[in-house]
Amino acid sequence: MNTMKNDLYLRALRGERVERTPIWVMRQAGRYLPEYRATRAQAGDFLTLCKTPELACEVTMQPIDRFGLDAAILFSDILTIPDAMGLGLVLEEGVGPVFEKPLRSQADIDRLTKTDAEQDLGYVMDAVRVIRKELDGRVPLIGFTGSPWTLASYMVEGQGSKEFRRIKGLMFESPAAAHQLLQVVTDSVIDYLKAQVAAGAQSLMVFDTWGGMLSTSNYQQFSLAYMDQIVKALKADPATADTPVVLFTKGGGAWLEMMADTGCDGLGLDWTVDMADAKARVGDRVVLQGNMDPVVMNTGSEQVTDHAMQVLQAYGNHAETDRGHIFNLGHGIQPHAKPDNMRALVETVQHKSAAFHQG
Repeated sequence: MNTMKNDLYLRALRGERVERTPIWVMRQAGRYLPEYRATRAQAGDFLTLCKTPELACEVTMQPIDRFGLDAAILFSDILTIPDAMGLGLVLEEGVGPVFEKPLRSQADIDRLTKTDAEQDLGYVMDAVRVIRKELDGRVPLIGFTGSPWTLASYMVEGQGSKEFRRIKGLMFESPAAAHQLLQVVTDSVIDYLKAQVAAGAQSLMVFDTWGGMLSTSNYQQFSLAYMDQIVKALKADPATADTPVVLFTKGGGAWLEMMADTGCDGLGLDWTVDMADAKARVGDRVVLQGNMDPVVMNTGSEQVTDHAMQVLQAYGNHAETDRGHIFNLGHGIQPHAKPDNMRALVETVQHKSAAFHQG
């Protein structure tokens, strides 16, 4: 493969000393960019955009070309696996992802079988291969998945939810069925992530969007246990053992120590977590990624610069004993964010963070 021109992100994830803090942003290829909206219009709809490797590559590259971020992330969706399982994914304007055939019975769960990544999700691997070729070693490529709990939540609810009445009901009333579902999804996720690495992904991220709405004991049993399986399966396979893995549970600030116990390389932090506190708790065990409030990106460049500096200062100096920091938002950038603010954010981190890496 190509030699890396900018491997700052990968070095930081490995806990190596770096000259400055690397930065990438969740949903950095997205609706806030006019060029993304133009490509999406050309595709006709979001799923076609995801399933057309050349177009997925085009939008993956847009924020890299425009802002010079330190990593690219595969343009795809977390719901590719449930879609491949035949649940009939559609994206409804103003509603978001909806499954036409959500899981409503034990028989529905019994029918599920593990996906074959290359066979059922080949378009994702094709996109990874096309993007790696197009990147030509400029920056690393991040592959990703939704967590088993998050995927199962969508599969049972049929769409996003505030109460999570159905998936929590399944968990409380039929824990064996919930675990059966989560295991099929987990097996599919492991295969999917291994295939992404084989296709060219250089690090992996697991988005546990809905783990934060569980109690601590339920989080341990129904979300973290399956992410732990994923990390251990990847670390046990020589083909993926050296690929860094980052876990991100939105709303999971209370559980950082448990998450670090999985053996993952990094933890994503949402904006509710105090960065200095997180560093004191687990910063010698994992790299920390985050965690500016994404809403700041909808304001002015002065606010963006101020808040970026606050995050850098909260992490503080990168001593030998610390694993390190990767700058990101605490969740995905929003459609109303201003592109000029992304430029201000990237320039602030890339020009001001070196001071925190002296000594």
